[in-house]
Amino acid sequence: MKTQNQLLIYLLVLAVLDLVIPFPITAVILIYVIFTKPAWFKQYVDDIYK
Repeated sequence: MKTQNQLLIYLLVLAVLDLVIPFPITAVILIYVIFTKPAWFKQYVDDIYK
């Protein structure tokens, strides 16, 4: 499965979950990025600031 498809599925699951049980998605993603320091986030930020 392509990364884009996986990301779309994850976002859809989060959207449905947010409809059922409201929770701050951006805060959850921020906590994940701070604790795991994924390589894709650094690449994403580098692409934005190029």
